[in-house]
Amino acid sequence: MSRTKSALLGALVLLAGASGTAVAAVPPDAAGIAAIPCTVDYKVQNQWDTGFTAAVTVTNNSAAKSSWAVKWAYAGNQKVTSGWNAKISQSGAAVTAANETYNGTLATGGSVSFGFNASYSGTNALPTSFTLDGVTCNVDDGSGGGGGGGGSDPSGRVDNPYAGAKVYVNPEWSAKAAAETGGSRISNQPTGVWLDRIAAINGASGSMGLRAHLDAALAQKGSGEEVVQLVVYDLPGRDCAALASNGELGPTEIDKYKTQFIDPIAAILADSKYASLRIVTTIEIDSLPNLVTNTGSRATATPQCDTMLANGNYVKGVGYALAKLGAIPNVYNYLDAGHHGWIGWDDNFAPSATLFKQAATSEGATVDDVAGFITNTANYSALKENNFTINDTVNGTSVRQSKWVDWNRYVDELSFAQGFRNQLVSVGFNSGIGMLIDTSRNGWGGTARPTGPGATTSVDTYVDGGRYDRRIHVGNWCNQAGAGLGERPQASPATGIDAYVWMKPPGESDGSSSAIANDEGKGFDRMCDPTYTGNPRNNNNMSGALPNAPLSGHWFSAQFQQLMTNAYPPL
Repeated sequence: MSRTKSALLGALVLLAGASGTAVAAVPPDAAGIAAIPCTVDYKVQNQWDTGFTAAVTVTNNSAAKSSWAVKWAYAGNQKVTSGWNAKISQSGAAVTAANETYNGTLATGGSVSFGFNASYSGTNALPTSFTLDGVTCNVDDGSGGGGGGGGSDPSGRVDNPYAGAKVYVNPEWSAKAAAETGGSRISNQPTGVWLDRIAAINGASGSMGLRAHLDAALAQKGSGEEVVQLVVYDLPGRDCAALASNGELGPTEIDKYKTQFIDPIAAILADSKYASLRIVTTIEIDSLPNLVTNTGSRATATPQCDTMLANGNYVKGVGYALAKLGAIPNVYNYLDAGHHGWIGWDDNFAPSATLFKQAATSEGATVDDVAGFITNTANYSALKENNFTINDTVNGTSVRQSKWVDWNRYVDELSFAQGFRNQLVSVGFNSGIGMLIDTSRNGWGGTARPTGPGATTSVDTYVDGGRYDRRIHVGNWCNQAGAGLGERPQASPATGIDAYVWMKPPGESDGSSSAIANDEGKGFDRMCDPTYTGNPRNNNNMSGALPNAPLSGHWFSAQFQQLMTNAYPPL
């Protein structure tokens, strides 16, 4: 499918803050009759702490005009300070942009563009509604056939499934969250539904199965758009470098993965009953990056990862999942891409993108089956480190040489996701791919959050004193002490980012602190043991894990309370 970030089609509104496209253009339908009378494409091109620059393109799908006026309103305190190619006036939150004498003619199907600078403070929320000469744009007026949000993709997919859509609130997670003291503050947030074993498809241990979740999503949907977030996670030999999240399928059971896991999921998702849902799938977290970082002669290599590299079943499994699920028009596949503290180094960055391309073009899959990528799934990497950058030096020593950064090219997840997106496009993924960032546990707020840079005594005091991410080592991943809820789920929060999501439901354990017998295929990983002194993957540091944790995926009340206490933005 051909996907272009600046050409969203359909009645889309991005309810987001930092930058992006507010709504976009829809052409006349095949019969030449415009179902949507006009469209407005509003983009924040540049943004800084106190201001921004925006570009607006208006397309007229109705009768030709000799003059025009576009109107919208801001939800915040944005103030237009200067403009070009339009006469722009503002009264309170209401803005009017009228034609200049030289660009008043607007033919049927014609477009006109203008721009402006504006100031703001707080959140720069995008406008949600536009009119052209009093007629609401980006909404089907019923006069024609098309206009149904199809984008330039022949499958009918929109460019960003999160745009203009609610996101499914899992009632099972919501009930657990609400039962916690203070949990009602976040219990209405959308989280991912994890399909992490075959039994989860029909519902395991009394939990809702996939159909039950999709039915509940339809009930929540109403007349608007609804996204359902699924984690598809049961590869053969799963998580070859970890034990807490090992799966039920052995390294060679690729056929069982295809026929008993992916095929049944695809059959349910393809049911026409669910065609009106936008189904986002996170494909096999923590799999492909292992083949880059934990194989061969590296100190971090494991025999299990060498096996999965040799037999090719990670690549085959991911390719098969992308192909089967990507054939369903309302499914949006996002392939897991690790996080900056895993593949942000030079020797991991480009090889990972190349491997993802290999997987996305195997087993019948093509790059058109990939809507985008997700980073930081179930991890803790800070979204944005504001107190230092990768370009800083202290007494002539680069931040890259600090023990924390350790020659990484990235210091936070947002810069990594945006940089890695460019790398993925460079190896052949579609230029319109979007990124998701899991912000469910990367807020790092609370009393330990630094308020400014560290001391410039050395590069280490500078970085360690200023970094929000308070982990002992960036490689630590299990039930991290001090972590907090991160940014709340939102669409199009930054350039190239389709959404911040809570794909890992806050309060669900990463793994048990000690060995617990179970029938879920989950082993005991010492990285979840707070007394563990580490391994080469975390440079032999303490694990930083919370004590008394249950099996991965099970409810961990103490962690949930910590996440709320240390939330940033605060609750």
